Amino acid sequence: MPSPSPRAVLFSPSPLPVAPSASAAPDSLVAALRAAGCVFAEAEAELILAAAPTPDHVTGMVERRVRGLPLELVVGWAEFSGRRITVAPGVFVPRRRTEFLVTQALAQAPDAAVVVDLCCGSGAVGVALTAGLGTAELHAADIDPAAVRCARRNVADVGGLVHAGDLFEALPGTVRGRVDILAANVPYVPSDEIGLLPAEARDHEPRVALDGGADGLDVLRRVAAGAPDWLAPGGCLLMETTRRQAPAAAEAFTGAGLRTRLAVSEEEYAHVVICVRP
Repeated sequence: MPSPSPRAVLFSPSPLPVAPSASAAPDSLVAALRAAGCVFAEAEAELILAAAPTPDHVTGMVERRVRGLPLELVVGWAEFSGRRITVAPGVFVPRRRTEFLVTQALAQAPDAAVVVDLCCGSGAVGVALTAGLGTAELHAADIDPAAVRCARRNVADVGGLVHAGDLFEALPGTVRGRVDILAANVPYVPSDEIGLLPAEARDHEPRVALDGGADGLDVLRRVAAGAPDWLAPGGCLLMETTRRQAPAAAEAFTGAGLRTRLAVSEEEYAHVVICVRP
């Protein structure tokens, strides 16, 4: 059986940090979560209690978690690169492994002045990059209206802009040829492997954020073809992929005239293609 793409594998156990609490969560709440298969039921219960606007909301939040909604969508946020990123139903939940892409980008272009986050989802990558740089002109874009709405809530914190549209078509012409870091966390799950994904991803995240076409590389190839026109000289493009897809991904970028290498974190099971415009 082919393995699902790592991009679509949700955090397990939950990545959300839990602050020490003076009082334990009610046993009934913990028991309900444990019965639903939550490995760290006590931790999840504490997070739900902390996130609930009022005690009356707790039952509904637990019910949504028991039905399989990702914990991040239940509590309304995900931790990413040390920041709390707002997430919403129908929006791709940022994966902790994608922090590797952020660290690679900052190492490649520590003085970047213009950052673009394509297929931005919640905007987590663009926010983390801008925060890491200290100051930068950030433009994020997504084709999904729900993602655009969510990203605007997060990107506002770092003074960035979010644009609605299909890849480069969404970007303002003023950044063409000026982009120092182009992060594009595109969908790369092969279409016939969507059904193999964990239920949390398959049932609760938008297919447009997961489905990369027959071999998972349809959107990646489109980004590779358009990127050279938008990158500044010496600007870099970074994209996640899988070990299996990496050779074909590198070929697409090399064919577009970009210098290409692969960075791998075995610990995070993260594979990032790094491309530089000569």
